[in-house]
Amino acid sequence: MFEPQAIGTDAKTQQVTAIISHTVRPGREHGYEEWLHGIAAVAQKFRGHLGVNVIRPWNHTHPEYVAILKFDQYSNLKTWLESDIRQEWLARLQPLIEKPEAVQTLTGLETWFTLPNRVEMPPPRYKMVLVTWLGVFLTLPISNHLLAPLMSDLPILVQQLISTGFSVALLTYLIMPHLTQLFCKWLYPLP
Repeated sequence: MFEPQAIGTDAKTQQVTAIISHTVRPGREHGYEEWLHGIAAVAQKFRGHLGVNVIRPWNHTHPEYVAILKFDQYSNLKTWLESDIRQEWLARLQPLIEKPEAVQTLTGLETWFTLPNRVEMPPPRYKMVLVTWLGVFLTLPISNHLLAPLMSDLPILVQQLISTGFSVALLTYLIMPHLTQLFCKWLYPLP
């Protein structure tokens, strides 16, 4: 059974993306390409499959392939990821790769709402919106206070570019992880 790094949502109308990476053993690239073509054809037959894109390695000293797999909803993606046929294909993959595959499943805002060492469904969207709104409310004054004096001579578009980039970084790495912990019981109530 697969253990994802982050869980997407099971909302009925929410598209979901799985990012799957494989580090291929040197000299096994041709076999991996054949395997990839075969498993992609099988995945297309599963309900809700919306397509797959592959990013091939640009550096042959570290041959990491990344497959970006899209499904119409989380439950259909989960059915594919846990299917017996996929497990058979994964068994064929083992001689071709150096380490186990890494799977990350994402749909959007929920990446800000993951808790360390916990794998669970993201909170409802309205809760994510409210906590994000609070995060932006807290971030803007900090950004304005720190950056405004330094950027006063820059053109307005450059100021906005720097300010929004700083705010997104602040939200992603500092504000949202703390807010998620602070509102943990509200975001993830016990069943």
